[in-house]
Amino acid sequence: VQLVESGGGSVQAGGSLRLSCTVSELRYNFCMGWFRQAPGKEREGVAIIEGDRTTTYADSVKGRFTISRDDAKKTLYLQMNSLEPEDTAMYFCAGKWSWPGSDICTMIPRGFNYWGQGTQVTVSS
Repeated sequence: VQLVESGGGSVQAGGSLRLSCTVSELRYNFCMGWFRQAPGKEREGVAIIEGDRTTTYADSVKGRFTISRDDAKKTLYLQMNSLEPEDTAMYFCAGKWSWPGSDICTMIPRGFNYWGQGTQVTVSS
């Protein structure tokens, strides 16, 4: 499975960006997520979405970010609003095979098998 992110860039605080991730294979039993890594910090989960559209968000982005997926278009999205300088990081999409409700789709990065190359998001104050 190949994943390619796009949509990163530079924006002022309070602005918005929409990230996209095209996936070579996207099915109901494929869990997907967005992760980010800032310089000197560990990679952390931002949001995940299961095939049944169940979503989970990190506390730091709840109410500001929205994850969604279009299986027909084989694309994962992350709408980011009210961006803050603390959101500055390299953003990665990732996926793994997981049936909805199996409790395998979690925010732990090491549990994901497939990763994109990342797209940079920079938020200035």
